[in-house]
Amino acid sequence: MKTMARASTIGATLLVFAVSSGIGPASAQMRRAQASEPSGFASGADVQTQLREMLAEMKPDQGFMWRPLVRDGATVAAIEIWKKPGRPAVHPAEAEYAIVLEGSGTLVSGGAMADPKVSNANLVEGSRIEGGTTRPLGPGDVILIPAGAPHWFGIAGDRLVLLGIKLPGSK
Repeated sequence: MKTMARASTIGATLLVFAVSSGIGPASAQMRRAQASEPSGFASGADVQTQLREMLAEMKPDQGFMWRPLVRDGATVAAIEIWKKPGRPAVHPAEAEYAIVLEGSGTLVSGGAMADPKVSNANLVEGSRIEGGTTRPLGPGDVILIPAGAPHWFGIAGDRLVLLGIKLPGSK
């Protein structure tokens, strides 16, 4: 599991490196394949196109949108657009790895979840986090939240855009 998680982490880091440096525009055929189903590669242009499309589709009062960008089997790297903060969350069996693509906000992580309610097998939500650590977030920041750790994203300005990946938690 550690090897798979490390490979996923390295792949995501390389993707962000490619995106930020503008490496390798994809061919028209690759872009069409990308549009129909996520694959293992997205160019910087693909990332920007998907982000523009998602922003155009969001309703004025919609606070969050998630859409897969690249995929390797069950492992998915997705663009997350946060316009409003969600509820504090815990993913019991999955670590969350994310890179801030644009915007700014706050991450509160660790501590204890108050008023936990199970939403589904992979999500527990609560009313607040007690005793967590607060960190400012901006473009280029890298986040790794261990499985089972409470976390919450605050939004500063218009939005916070993340490239997020869920990874199996360590056993």
